[in-house]
Amino acid sequence: MNSQVSEQHPFGPSCINLLDPRLGAEALSASDDFFAPKERMLNPDPALFIPGKYDDNGKWMDGWESRRKRQEGHDHCICRLGLPGRIAGFDIDTSHFTGNFPPAASIEGCHAAGDPDGSTQWQVIAPVTSLKGDSHHFVAGIDNGVFTHIRLNIFPDGGIARLRAYGRPAVDWQRLGKVSRNLAAIELGAHAIACSDQHYGSPMRLLFPGRGIDMGDGWETRRRREPGNDWCIVALGHPGRIAKIEIDTAHFKGNFPDRCSILAAMVPAATEQSIVTQSMFWRTLLPEQKMSMDRLHIFATEIADLGPVSHVRLNIIPDGGVSRLRVWGEPT
Repeated sequence: MNSQVSEQHPFGPSCINLLDPRLGAEALSASDDFFAPKERMLNPDPALFIPGKYDDNGKWMDGWESRRKRQEGHDHCICRLGLPGRIAGFDIDTSHFTGNFPPAASIEGCHAAGDPDGSTQWQVIAPVTSLKGDSHHFVAGIDNGVFTHIRLNIFPDGGIARLRAYGRPAVDWQRLGKVSRNLAAIELGAHAIACSDQHYGSPMRLLFPGRGIDMGDGWETRRRREPGNDWCIVALGHPGRIAKIEIDTAHFKGNFPDRCSILAAMVPAATEQSIVTQSMFWRTLLPEQKMSMDRLHIFATEIADLGPVSHVRLNIIPDGGVSRLRVWGEPT
């Protein structure tokens, strides 16, 4: 049994949340955030509701919430994307906002060298959309340009639990040149396609920058109770010839994989399901290696020269958790 890797959104597994603070996204300004600060709206975790929790301004809410507007106009929040990119669509999430959600919202975008100011030219990415309380609203983007910032407009006021901007980073490979890079970096367009299991964490987390902050910041499968092993498939940001691989089990101590191996191939075009099937017959890039708990494993001399590859399949044997995967190579 295998599962497509995706947060719950309809924009495809190659789209990542460009408003993720772990990628550097930030809520820069808001017209008003009296009841709940704008920064909470970008939290990568699902929104919470804590009954009976209040602060000095009223009921504590997990998101961005403005006060009740008593004059004309509407509220807005400006956010910087973690990575410049093309946006396929948004999730405007009003989870737990029931009597205080905005009736409608729209989203604009811009491409700016610095942060936006009064002279910034904004263009509509998501038109005015009616909202419901305690719901996810998936809104397709209507402009394929590259954006660095977005402005969320709510009409006229209220609360948004989470805002996600799903898209692809805009990577200028010509400018980056042919030097060795981590081709499995999410900021370079790498993404997890499918996996055998993601009970405790998505393999997309393997591709984030930095080391994992805790055991929840990685890919972890359930305890396997049948023969076989767990696996995940990653599309590299760019095909390349692989020279070094890093597999980090940071924070995984009683649940790290016993062994690992990596298969790889050049896949010019295929559906997600056909890639899963093909991956069983890919060539071995990294033969089976013993793993240790809470450790950064670095492999170089063990790697086979397969020529350029575009996809890798990480096998963990038999199951367990991995914090990060880095696949270093020269783009070809």
